[in-house]
Amino acid sequence: METKDVLKENRKESKLSQSQFAERINVTRQAVSRWKNGLTTHLIIQR
Repeated sequence: METKDVLKENRKESKLSQSQFAERINVTRQAVSRWKNGLTTHLIIQR
């Protein structure tokens, strides 16, 4: 599964807008948009 697909699934499950999702994971809305469109990817490290 690609990053953009995981992102879409997680946002849909949590019922958050891109802005809300970005705020929750502490990134910009623009970063979320780029991930969603497959322009960039991001390595997510859980702590």
